[in-house]
Amino acid sequence: MANSNFIDYVKICCRSGKGGAGSAHLHRDRLTAKGGPDGGDGGRGGHIIVKGNSQLWTLLHLKYRKHIIAEAGQNGGANHSSGKEGEDQIIEVPIGTVAKDADTGEQLFEILEDGEEQILVSGGRGGLGNSHFKSSTHQTPRYAQPGEPGKEEWKVLELKVLADVGLVGFPNAGKSTLLSVISAAKPEIANYPFTTLTPNLGMIPYRDHRSFVMADIPGIIEGAHEGKGLGLRFLRHIERNSVLLFLVPADSDDILKEYQVLLNELKEHNPELLDKRRILAISKSDMLDEELMEEMSASLGDVKHIYISSVAQHNITELKDLLWNEINAK
Repeated sequence: MANSNFIDYVKICCRSGKGGAGSAHLHRDRLTAKGGPDGGDGGRGGHIIVKGNSQLWTLLHLKYRKHIIAEAGQNGGANHSSGKEGEDQIIEVPIGTVAKDADTGEQLFEILEDGEEQILVSGGRGGLGNSHFKSSTHQTPRYAQPGEPGKEEWKVLELKVLADVGLVGFPNAGKSTLLSVISAAKPEIANYPFTTLTPNLGMIPYRDHRSFVMADIPGIIEGAHEGKGLGLRFLRHIERNSVLLFLVPADSDDILKEYQVLLNELKEHNPELLDKRRILAISKSDMLDEELMEEMSASLGDVKHIYISSVAQHNITELKDLLWNEINAK
């Protein structure tokens, strides 16, 4: 199954490299019996680095890589020779990946560009050699600094799907059906809640060979912001969409109330989501007549809405036009 390849959450143990020890060497050669200190510095331990890669779309490659260990720095040597730095471990991730501390939940950074690098866990500093401790009153220090130990920390990497349009609705609202009709995506479709367990991305062809990306976000339920259903796992994907397309079926008991419940879940999760442009699409509208549509529109007030039917292909082109204009609105 294609869905099993989409991994948007991993927890990994990161161990950065220990810094190399400084050298306490005293200079000696055939002409010098008692030379001064010439110990070099230890090398820095390797970092654990996260790097953005626009060719990746999932964290699947990290699912079974639970321990990431960077190399230790080498010790300093004689003749002011510094130790080699430990090799960094670079973790490549998709654009839109967020790094968090596994213990506190604190967000550390978000990868937003291809090639962007951020240090997830820093390596230990190398120790200073004894030449740094020479003074007028202490000509031959016989000590040097040890290297700093590396750090071992658990980190969480979460992926937020990047798309122009995010499909928002309750389970079984017809989101997957709509995506399958207007794009080449083949999401799993069935008449029961939570068919979609991972976001599906579809490339939507538009006029003049243009296109935009739509994400079918798994169904939200009331209380999702509190973690009900699969709540928080779904809601974070909405944060990176430019436009939100709310989908409510025409046979819903109260379309406006259902729309407001969805809005409230987004507000409770992140109030900034309400600043995004949004459209309400009333699906399965092939079962409505003109008079019923007028009554519904009156009850919706100033909510921007459109009546569509994925199965009957009703107003699909008009929906694309509406979405394109919202994506490109200033």
